[in-house]
Amino acid sequence: MRAVVYSETGPSSVLSLVERPLPEPGPGEVRVRVLRAGVNPTDWKFRASGMNGDFAEVSPGQDAAGLVDAVGEGVEGLRVGERVWTYLAQAQGRAYGTALEHTVLPASHVVPLPVGASYDLGASLGVPAMTAHRALTSGEDVSRVAPGSMSGMTVLVQGGAGAVGNAAIQLARWAGAQVVATVSSEKKAALAVAAGAHQTVNYRAGSVPDALAEICPEGVDLVVEVALAQNLADDLAVLRNRGTIAFYGALPGDEAVMPVRDAMMKNVRLQGAMLYFVGADLLEVAAADVVRAVDAGALRVGRDAGVPLHHYALEETAAAHDAVEAGAVGKVLLTVGEE
Repeated sequence: MRAVVYSETGPSSVLSLVERPLPEPGPGEVRVRVLRAGVNPTDWKFRASGMNGDFAEVSPGQDAAGLVDAVGEGVEGLRVGERVWTYLAQAQGRAYGTALEHTVLPASHVVPLPVGASYDLGASLGVPAMTAHRALTSGEDVSRVAPGSMSGMTVLVQGGAGAVGNAAIQLARWAGAQVVATVSSEKKAALAVAAGAHQTVNYRAGSVPDALAEICPEGVDLVVEVALAQNLADDLAVLRNRGTIAFYGALPGDEAVMPVRDAMMKNVRLQGAMLYFVGADLLEVAAADVVRAVDAGALRVGRDAGVPLHHYALEETAAAHDAVEAGAVGKVLLTVGEE
């Protein structure tokens, strides 16, 4: 099979396309023929920083969509030929992810793709949608994302044009929340609105707290935060009492300074969201809710959903990594095969 790998960390030039033997699934594992693979910021960050475990060779990528083509002993509920999406393929102590033609991973990380859902959508779910789900369920009142589960709540999504931000908008809107998203341009505002944001705030045009005071003077229940170090003061200013800040993004060296008394007085909950360490129980809940949202048409990709798609061939994985690192707006995908 063809696989994109690297044996040393560094820039995208360390990636190379090679031939490797077809892997066989062990007990409890499934082999998936990858048709689309998602590229996420964690992929280039792992490649650049060496956060990959002690492996001589690594194939990057966490998310994919394709067809089951082999199942290991003891696997139930998945059959050869079934359309599926995957999550956290390379994060479970495994060297090989999804930038290859066949990936083997635990059956628990392989999920049937709803009828009518495209492989593009399936490969776009994993990290973005499940991170968004974790953020939206970080407060004390919401444990599942479903129609009506967030009725009466106001959610502020910082960075509403990003992949996680977009998924958070779509899921929160589906769950009945009032959604406000921050953006940096009119173009990104249009994408956030296409995703389902009721209102947007351009954080480059003025004070976010001042704008939120006009939109929802009673404050917001939850902030989905991509840049805690930069936005913590604003987040505290716009939160209601017993509000939650769920943060999922960071650059190396980021540090946030907490105004402790202000946070205490509002009974603020501060919740980190990183899928790799969240636990199997919450991953299972997130995957189930994401499937229901896809089945209901609430999670979508494409420009009309606020998620422009950018396709690269498998041999262009380095360029795909560079695009994500440069801040590509929308979703970057690898076209690995066709059905």
